[in-house]
Amino acid sequence: MLNRTAKPEREGKRPRRVSGIEQYNSHIDRRTSQNGPLLFSAFVAVVVFLAIFGAAFALAGTFTVWGLGAAFLVAWVATMAVHIAMQWEKVVVFRLGRFSRVKGPGLYFTIPFIEQTALKADQRIMVTGFGAEETLTSDLVPINVDAVLFWMVWDAKKACLEVENYYNSVSLAAQTALRDAIGRASVSEVAIRRNQLDQELQEIIEERTSVWGITVLSVEIRDIVIPTELQEVMSAEAQAEREKNARMVLAEVEKDISAMLVDAANVYEENELAVRLRTMHLLYESVKGSGGTVIIPSAYSEGFSDAALDKAIDGLKSGK
Repeated sequence: MLNRTAKPEREGKRPRRVSGIEQYNSHIDRRTSQNGPLLFSAFVAVVVFLAIFGAAFALAGTFTVWGLGAAFLVAWVATMAVHIAMQWEKVVVFRLGRFSRVKGPGLYFTIPFIEQTALKADQRIMVTGFGAEETLTSDLVPINVDAVLFWMVWDAKKACLEVENYYNSVSLAAQTALRDAIGRASVSEVAIRRNQLDQELQEIIEERTSVWGITVLSVEIRDIVIPTELQEVMSAEAQAEREKNARMVLAEVEKDISAMLVDAANVYEENELAVRLRTMHLLYESVKGSGGTVIIPSAYSEGFSDAALDKAIDGLKSGK
């Protein structure tokens, strides 16, 4: 059954503080009231007490101790016979130590001293936070992993008969499965393959808890903490990998450029006029934006004369 509150182990000691991912567990932080059944039992006790005491007073005509005692006794027995279960609860009833039936939600009756309520199973979606501290991966790296498990009880009978404390059993099974999964993977796989790890954990935990009448809805890895020293090493490794990729890309670009330069050199080698035209183009580009003046030797300036230009045009036409 679920633990309603955290109790100290011994008088004089403070209660154990719940910290980390476990503070979100469903059995610690409840958002719905559990006072309905208690108020109903009190109401039944008061009504039955008044009815029996009034009947005894009417019969005897005066107040009697026997009438008061009978009223208290019948009211106590009535509270043991009439019960209510909340909308989200299933109640397992035993008769003389053997399983009898599952009741709820709503009003249900038991035979006092013959039948007992063995378990009130909460069938809402439950949340269990669990973690694996200082767990070694397959490459012997200690890491801390926090995860959240969402599950629910679908068979109250099995949850009562097959396991002593189904809530704690689910938590321990989830923690064990998480440690096993981490031990089979490297630190990089744990950090990258979160979705696959979630699915693997859900299947493993589901296999273990299905015989307890519990189904696992989802498992979600919440946080992965890697040692600081290893984070620095992994960061340096990632930077080196990126630099390596950048150098490889640069080498590929230089290779393509050199190939194009070789092709251009072959063209210029076959046609001297193309070299001169390229030279003129580069010279024009160099002074186009700045508006400066270029001083060139007189021999080189012959290439810019009208006669040289006509000769270049005739050479291009003959080349075609």
